[in-house]
Amino acid sequence: MLPSGPIVRYGPNRYSINDAESTKTIYGHATQFRKSDWYIATTPDSRRVNIFAEQDIKRHAYSRRFYSSAYSMTSLVHYEPYLDECGALFCQRLDEFSKAGIAADFGHWFQCFAFDAIAMMTYGKRLGFLDRGEDISSVMKNINMALVHASLVGVFPSLHKYAMVLLSVFERFFGDGSVTFVPNFTQKIIDAERASPKLVVDVRGQEDGAAAKESFLTKFLAKHSSDPNFTNEYVLAGCAANMFAGSDTTGLSLSAILYNLLKSPESMRKLRQEIDEFTSRGELSEAPTFMESQRMPYLQAVIKEALRVHPAVGLPLERAVPEGGASIGGRFFPEGAVVGINSWVQHRDKVLFGDDADHFRPDRWLVSDETKLSVMNRNWTPFGLGSRTCLGKNISILEISKLIPRIVRDFDFKLEGAAATPSGSWKTFNAFFVKPVNFYVKVQPRKRDRQMPLANLANLN
Repeated sequence: MLPSGPIVRYGPNRYSINDAESTKTIYGHATQFRKSDWYIATTPDSRRVNIFAEQDIKRHAYSRRFYSSAYSMTSLVHYEPYLDECGALFCQRLDEFSKAGIAADFGHWFQCFAFDAIAMMTYGKRLGFLDRGEDISSVMKNINMALVHASLVGVFPSLHKYAMVLLSVFERFFGDGSVTFVPNFTQKIIDAERASPKLVVDVRGQEDGAAAKESFLTKFLAKHSSDPNFTNEYVLAGCAANMFAGSDTTGLSLSAILYNLLKSPESMRKLRQEIDEFTSRGELSEAPTFMESQRMPYLQAVIKEALRVHPAVGLPLERAVPEGGASIGGRFFPEGAVVGINSWVQHRDKVLFGDDADHFRPDRWLVSDETKLSVMNRNWTPFGLGSRTCLGKNISILEISKLIPRIVRDFDFKLEGAAATPSGSWKTFNAFFVKPVNFYVKVQPRKRDRQMPLANLANLN
């Protein structure tokens, strides 16, 4: 039997913690717990700017302040036209699957959507994932390989420098390797942008408008020109981070939401009822806006619950105990010990989330008990916590909040394969991100009356 309890040792000096009071100690804003050496394996060169892998707390804070405003939700909503374009193309693909009568791998297609969406936001153009349904330039494959490399080599980080030497030899003969792929791929796009910069066009098609939908790259290059401290390294780091983390997390989260809705017909019925009510009142556009989605309580509960039962990251977010040691979960840990909380464990804590913590139940987020809600919210950690909260959190929430109500309103879905049986479940693969494997679904356009009276909607069973 596997060990259990609030503290589980999974390596000579590594400990997984499941203790709500310790969350703030390890991840709080004022914490001195730096990221562990595991993160060394996520970057080809520790001397490069890398917001995700940076271990030095002060250096991370210095670097992060350059990006904060660009990733605020206020800034991101200007990208909605980009996301609407990707959403429309995604729905076009669903129509094609329906006409062909085939089951599609939604794990793959949600990732195609996420890649093209983040590419449009980052570079101002799609890379062609949704157009072709293919792994363009082997981006997906190389990111997967980089994640496997980090997950394995990160356990023995001293091996990383030797692995990078081998990869550099490999690259001379076969091209970019897994760990170096995203930075090199991104640098090529940056070089092309510098060679022929695009004219900024606002959402109404007017040049240099007040609501100009500049890409991240355009903003970063402008900042580089005006601020000498924002070097080329920061331009590259920001764009590369978007591609590396902003695609997988959103894609697999979209899969988790649809999968759990299909395994919980009552939750799907409630969500559709809310969507239909908002649509009939004219409060949900054909391409839903972010603001519209925020007014839909059950939709928000579904998103939150799906990210609770299936957070993107499936490993502990490791931190090194600082000088002098620390007391965690009632036990003293010496300096240098590696500790971390795994959201997959914490999110299933029955003390925090109730006796049915293992089950998908969006209604748990709609209770009136403010104390209970506060406890759950404090321990809901799919995007991390404190100063190291995922910089792209708002990007992911924006994409999800716009696409899910659109496809749930417009299409019917049916699970295929073993997962379709009442006791069946999908398969996943955990290499830092927990991705679905062969998530096949059949889709049909949904027959709905756009003018359905509210009285009828209220009586849906």
